[in-house]
Amino acid sequence: MGARKKDSDRHIGRRALLIGTAAAAVGTAALARDELGRLWWRVPGVEKPRKEGEVDYAGARWVAASAANWRRADRPDDYGIDKVVVHVTQGSFDSAVKVFQDPAHGAASHYVVRKDGHVTQMIRELDVAYHAGNRTYNEHSVGIEHEGFVDDPSSFTDAMYEASARLTAGICARYGIPVDREHIIGHVEVPGTDHTDPGPHWDWDRYIPLVRRARTAATRGPSPSASASA
Repeated sequence: MGARKKDSDRHIGRRALLIGTAAAAVGTAALARDELGRLWWRVPGVEKPRKEGEVDYAGARWVAASAANWRRADRPDDYGIDKVVVHVTQGSFDSAVKVFQDPAHGAASHYVVRKDGHVTQMIRELDVAYHAGNRTYNEHSVGIEHEGFVDDPSSFTDAMYEASARLTAGICARYGIPVDREHIIGHVEVPGTDHTDPGPHWDWDRYIPLVRRARTAATRGPSPSASASA
């Protein structure tokens, strides 16, 4: 499940902004320039419009995670998204949703996929979820939890693989993420993590081709005969 250590934001006051602006003007503070570039969208009228309960994946049901378990952002404009991180809940779907609504937990993923293929979205892809236990990875990835246990191969059903693959394919299409193991990774592969999910029973040799097929199908769209009969 998502890391418990909170990915705390950097708080920048007016004085820091003024100093950063001056530094950028003379070209002597690359860090300040980078920080300011990530804050431009917070100016009134610049941030992307949001609607309560809106989802990024058409098949998902919205259940909001606690605001303590994620950080407001405007991705990919302030942080480019280049990875999908696969997690396993180490518990039931309901327990994962409940704990991500708990402000004391300090972590949550963008999505939770149930064994029957149902998808719940809890954090907008615009925002930074505290799921990977690594600030940089959190800022540049989308996290997907899967109901089950790492030591129980029966957790990973056909319906789960297929639904998750469609979800991941959509994310990769939205942000131009290559469908490969360098960009679709397990939580265990995040630097500095102490998690082992999705574990040895997660079938990557099955999953990545499913994502590729789902992305290809979405790119092609429905066939003319299917459209005519709809």
